[in-house]
Amino acid sequence: MHICTVIGNVWATQKERTLVGLRLMVVRPFTSDDSQSAETMIAVDTVSAGVGERVLVVHGRAARHAIGKGHDIGFQTAIVAVIDSMELEGGRIVGQTSAADRIEE
Repeated sequence: MHICTVIGNVWATQKERTLVGLRLMVVRPFTSDDSQSAETMIAVDTVSAGVGERVLVVHGRAARHAIGKGHDIGFQTAIVAVIDSMELEGGRIVGQTSAADRIEE
């Protein structure tokens, strides 16, 4: 499981038949130091996430289950939740988007 930020959309007019009708998003794993060095991934969006939102991404069997096609899909990464907020050590509050981040005093 990863916490990621949605950084874009993917449009594909031609794709494998099990991917037809699925919304594909570009996600980057969240890093606590705000670096953007993490590699990007493509994930099926099951929750209508938007660009800039922080999301929970699952892989493998959990992703195929969330997508709803079991083993009959050629994809193993899915967005399963939009994160409202997280509290990190030191009182840092990570919001749904980077604009909502803050430090609790």
